[in-house]
Amino acid sequence: MVPLVQGQSLLWHAATRLEGLVPPKQQWICTGEQHRDLILADLPNFDGAHLIGEPCPRDTVNAVALTAAVLQLQDPDAVFAVLTADHLITPQDRFAQCIQQGLALVSESPNRMVTFGIEPTYPATGFGYVELDTPIAGHEPACRTARFVEKPSESVAAEYLATGRYKWNSGMFVFSASGFLQALEWFLPESAAGMATIAAAWNSDKRMEVLGEVYPTLPKVSVDYAIMEPASTDDRIDVCTVPMDVQWLDVGSWTAAGETIEPDPQQNRSFGPATHLDSKRVISVSDDPAHLIATLGCEDLVIVHTAKATLVCHADQVQRVKALHEMIDEPWR
Repeated sequence: MVPLVQGQSLLWHAATRLEGLVPPKQQWICTGEQHRDLILADLPNFDGAHLIGEPCPRDTVNAVALTAAVLQLQDPDAVFAVLTADHLITPQDRFAQCIQQGLALVSESPNRMVTFGIEPTYPATGFGYVELDTPIAGHEPACRTARFVEKPSESVAAEYLATGRYKWNSGMFVFSASGFLQALEWFLPESAAGMATIAAAWNSDKRMEVLGEVYPTLPKVSVDYAIMEPASTDDRIDVCTVPMDVQWLDVGSWTAAGETIEPDPQQNRSFGPATHLDSKRVISVSDDPAHLIATLGCEDLVIVHTAKATLVCHADQVQRVKALHEMIDEPWR
């Protein structure tokens, strides 16, 4: 189990991992504008001028592109690492060494794109995979990337593990701002045109107006599908993978989040008041200290109670929560 400091947010953990790696003046956060006050309260030493607020979510390709566009205005030769806030990673020193290697690769050649591969421990169907190609001379163990594969079936994932050539795609990357925006023009021109319009107004009093008008119209797609998959088979781009030999937990699902909670003898994991009778492998989460979650004879369930809603699902269905969320109308969302 990757350790979690109780009472601290995942964002705090992510920021702490950057100590001694990225100077505070070079740290940026791209997130929903509505989260600005919460983030600045959680990270009181963070420079609020470096928080890039999205007016609405348009998936990861546009968040990365917006960051690239803003950084390119600051420095045409900018190189940046994309590090998500829903990971727990140890040890920090090995993480830092891998990120430094990725930054060196892209600084040496701006047409490179670097991802970080995690050693798979089971045939996961909720993660993407990268297939390793030949080592990069002078940068071993970094390799060129043969291809990206998004969320295979369990049988296919088992085949990947058997070859030893595949790593989990960590969702962390290093890009040059110019290289990323060029790839955006090639593979997602609609977003590229929108980003050019936003960048042209960024240093004017029209920033928020243009951002609010253009950003919601951009195609909603992940950076993996929109950029990394086509880039890995495009001769104009050198896609590389740095193996990251760390303890890594992507807390992007409730089953993964459950791994941060100590289990009882029946492998039930509870955050908040809970009582389980003859139940096994149940994950229960409640943000209300006065609300008890009780189960009887249940197995492999995820139960999450908040002030607005209660989720109950089988553990093997947690990857579908995003689809469920899209079906729910206001005011419950």
